Amino acid sequence: MTEQKPKMKLPTLDDYLMPNGEIKIDKDDSLVNIPIKLIKDFPNHPFKVKDDEKMNDLVESVKENGVLYPLLVRPRSDGTYELISGHRRKRAAQKLDIDSVKCIVKDLTDDEATILMVDSNIQREEVLPSEKAFAYKMKYEALKHQGKRTDLEETETSLPMETKLRTDERIGQENGESATQVYRYIRLTYLIPELLNLVDEKRIAFRPAVDISYLPEDFQIVILNDIEYDDISPSVAQAVKLKKMAQEGTLTLEKVEELMAKEKPNQKEYTKISTDRLNKYIPESIKRRGDIEDFVIKCVEDYVKRQKNKEMSR
Repeated sequence: MTEQKPKMKLPTLDDYLMPNGEIKIDKDDSLVNIPIKLIKDFPNHPFKVKDDEKMNDLVESVKENGVLYPLLVRPRSDGTYELISGHRRKRAAQKLDIDSVKCIVKDLTDDEATILMVDSNIQREEVLPSEKAFAYKMKYEALKHQGKRTDLEETETSLPMETKLRTDERIGQENGESATQVYRYIRLTYLIPELLNLVDEKRIAFRPAVDISYLPEDFQIVILNDIEYDDISPSVAQAVKLKKMAQEGTLTLEKVEELMAKEKPNQKEYTKISTDRLNKYIPESIKRRGDIEDFVIKCVEDYVKRQKNKEMSR
């Protein structure tokens, strides 16, 4: 009988992170200054680093106080380092032309690095559905190496129970979600990028998006075109029907068009106005706050009141 090797115990969130989200520094860890040019981003890093208002705030903080918390990296065979945690801090330092930053250097396996990268970044206040989807998928794959390999393209019920419990439930427990919800997020990675962007923008609701992810790419493209040109969004009922027909092999491009064209009970009529026509009348402060709709409605209300006052004064 062949002796089985013991399975590697992969790290948990508590192994590497303190309650406040900071990285734990062990006695065997190195804490060194590393040139930024030697720090490479994590491959397929799922969390977006945007040059937005929050980044501007971080840049100001780094300018005044320096990089308060060290970045977490692991050494690579070519003499460079792979960034695991601290992509936003690295970007802020680059914008300020800082040459080097203090880093914690941990010698980690690929799976350990993936799990720690996800766990340290998923703690952010705002995480987009697309970020969570790819982060969960990466962690799922890393954890799954402990057990029998399964195919995420299969349906949820086809996953071996012991594997599903060890992966989906563990991820869910560590992030306050059910195993089913974790799997739904992972399904979003099968959407074409343009549809996934619409989920991030809340133009497609989460549940319909999950069902649409089961459709082949050419059908998803038709749905994308309908959303963009007709300014509509698929309902849960529409998405469920599309998924069922796709699984039964009865879905055609014409059927997709027909289903998407049906007006939903709660569908409202919208008036489209060119952004170019509006922009010259809207103050910059309103644009920055994203209160354009409220501003336009208030202007219309004021106009209606003035018209009524004119009529009463005649």
